Amino acid sequence: MALISKPEAAARLARTIISDIALYNKEKIQKGIKEDNLFDVIDDEIKEGEKLYRSRVEPDLIDSTNFYNKALVDILVMKAGNIESEIW
Repeated sequence: MALISKPEAAARLARTIISDIALYNKEKIQKGIKEDNLFDVIDDEIKEGEKLYRSRVEPDLIDSTNFYNKALVDILVMKAGNIESEIW
């Protein structure tokens, strides 16, 4: 399988991976946001997702963009704004 070389496709893959993490770890994410340790709570899932992302996207594109981390914030943090937390 050829590596992804188009920025739009790489961004879409990042969002898909993070969306899957969000879908399958709702309780962990809610707890992590409430307790202000989200990235510690789902560290394994984030690393596994990043490994998948890196295996599918050209290294030069990964190095020149921040799609995976942007998807983490957009999908895991921003969409959780309704969860009561001391962080906001």
